[in-house]
Amino acid sequence: MLRPRNLAILVASLCAQASAQESANSGPIQQVEVKGAGYDARRDDTAARIVVKREEVVRYGDSNVADVLKRIPGVTVTTGAGRSTEIRMRGLGGGYTQILVNGERTPAGFALDTLSPDMIERIEVLRVATAEFSSESVAGTINIVLRKKASKRQREAKLGYLLSSDFTGPTFSTEVGDTGEKSSWSLSASGNHDSLDREWGGAEENTRPDGRVDMYRTTHAPEKGHMNRLNLSPRLNWTLDNGDTLAWESIFNSASFRNGAHPVVTTWIGRPPQTPDLQTFGEFDDRMLKSDLSWTRSLDSSLKLEAKLGAEWSSSKRFYRRSGLDARGLPETEGSVLSDTHARGLNSTGKATRTIDGGHLLALGWDLRYNESSDIRAERDTVRVFPAGWLLDEDFRANLKRAAFYGQDEWTITPALSLYLGARWEGVRTRVAGNAVESTKVRSSVLSPILQTLYKFPAKDGKPADQLRFAVSRTYKSPELNDIVPRRSAWENNSATEADFQGNPDLKPELAWGLDAAWEHYWAEGAMLSVSGALRRIDDYISNEIYFDGLRWIFTPVNDDRAVMRSLEIETKFPLKSLFAGAPAIDLRASVSRYWSQVASVPGPNNRMEQQTPLTANLGADYKSGALAAGASVAHRRGGYVQVDRERGFYRVARTDLDAYAAWTFNPKLTLRIALSNLLGEDNSFEPSYFDPVRGLEKRRWDYPDSVKLRTTLEMKF
Repeated sequence: MLRPRNLAILVASLCAQASAQESANSGPIQQVEVKGAGYDARRDDTAARIVVKREEVVRYGDSNVADVLKRIPGVTVTTGAGRSTEIRMRGLGGGYTQILVNGERTPAGFALDTLSPDMIERIEVLRVATAEFSSESVAGTINIVLRKKASKRQREAKLGYLLSSDFTGPTFSTEVGDTGEKSSWSLSASGNHDSLDREWGGAEENTRPDGRVDMYRTTHAPEKGHMNRLNLSPRLNWTLDNGDTLAWESIFNSASFRNGAHPVVTTWIGRPPQTPDLQTFGEFDDRMLKSDLSWTRSLDSSLKLEAKLGAEWSSSKRFYRRSGLDARGLPETEGSVLSDTHARGLNSTGKATRTIDGGHLLALGWDLRYNESSDIRAERDTVRVFPAGWLLDEDFRANLKRAAFYGQDEWTITPALSLYLGARWEGVRTRVAGNAVESTKVRSSVLSPILQTLYKFPAKDGKPADQLRFAVSRTYKSPELNDIVPRRSAWENNSATEADFQGNPDLKPELAWGLDAAWEHYWAEGAMLSVSGALRRIDDYISNEIYFDGLRWIFTPVNDDRAVMRSLEIETKFPLKSLFAGAPAIDLRASVSRYWSQVASVPGPNNRMEQQTPLTANLGADYKSGALAAGASVAHRRGGYVQVDRERGFYRVARTDLDAYAAWTFNPKLTLRIALSNLLGEDNSFEPSYFDPVRGLEKRRWDYPDSVKLRTTLEMKF
């Protein structure tokens, strides 16, 4: 069995051998890995992955990466309260889908929807785990690779404007860079200013066991605000005299949001809520800085060493001011809540890779991380009387240590058969303390073996061959820090469908065994058809329990039982010319993904994993002729009801996004791009519910409007 200590010894041995090899050589020889001109990562890599190239990422002129991801087969983007978004694979988010940037975890405070697509080189979608990345990827991994070394002089700028009935504002991005004899530099910058003016609402209803409706309320909330975002990414690369390379890369992200809302609850049947007339104002500021220095050495012994040191810092400040009236029109609250979080961390990653006779490509590596955070929360109110013992000033401290060691072998047994073998050990230690929580220590570790195979059938008449894939993997999902901290977050109008949240320090990681299989058919350049299926058996599945503590409703995560997830995904893409020789230059793509799951402890029907999307479908076409490029895509997400546990349900309304774009290239240095999104004007709606055998069935529906958006972008090169 591959253990952390053995891996560390092997890495040290390889490093020592590298040093001896370097001393023996009178001059270093740079190793260059050359891929064939027809290399396709999707088709040729044993470890299966979908690669979305830069030209596809920027095609629709999107202002954030979440809009790009919704068009990728098997990826779903859902919107919750406000502007929050969640990225899902196999219909699952909430920690089941791992999001990486440059192969690493995103720092605390980083919001994916603040990342500009113009900073991205490619997006990799891995449905099966690999040892190189964390195995905290039950549903899969999305790795966003940012732009790296400048290969030539770059001077690019983009100016745009977003226009819609709810969001409007300008956007910009720029990329500058240059190369020297042994060095290169580049700087990416992007930003936007959005103004918000919309109205959202909802409804709340309770039906008694005898069918009588004893409570019905509606909510109407006008909201105005604005958001500013800025992304900066400088990069420097050096080649030293001995052939080693050094690379320094930093990412700075800033987002500020100001909004004011006035939700008014109208009670038609039953008793009004505690605060039916509430005016709120929020200030939300997030800052994040991450900096890495990496070193690479390649030797003529086919040994390559890579190491990286990194540091990160982030801050998140939330100030929320409220003023509310009760049902009689008298002041019920006049107060504020301040939450301020600061986090920092250090990390070290590295690996040694070597090609060995017999078709082996071996790799050993490590990933070490230390993060700590401090958090304060202060609440004040000149009207409201708080319950006895209610803590108004809270402080909270946490530190988290992660260590991972891995080994893998990509073995080309024959030209038709290849095998990937990997194992990764990961350990996590978390300690929390503060005046509002009991000191808590949580420790967990997981050993994840991974096997992937690729078999290519013999080619016929020089055409690409069909191929089969099979994989077995061990993955996990660890609880988020907020899930294990026994601290409470309160809502204004507390109820079973709007309960206070409280963490659970007794949570254990979810552990999953997975099987994956796929058949792929390639019949022409850029033409493929894929049918894949997957099975996951998840132990210690984490669900959310709701209970009444005598004063308020509480929402807390618990380890429930076992869950089973299955998926079937069909995807195709091809140029129309691959079917008809005289066809226009149109590229077509389509995919359908169907997901099932079942939680053993929850009675059916519809006892799926929480908020799992049951079906997604995508259809798109792109056309290019001369100076004109145009295209359109449709992304459908089926909704439906999920029985989350015995008492709790969740319903999400289906949504279909229709997007289109057109780009006109006036000359090699000037392009005008026009994009339309959400052409069907679909909104975001969902409805949690709770059944009590005495009180009956309570439902709360939230409706957040969305509108057709027009984005124009002028792209310039200098």
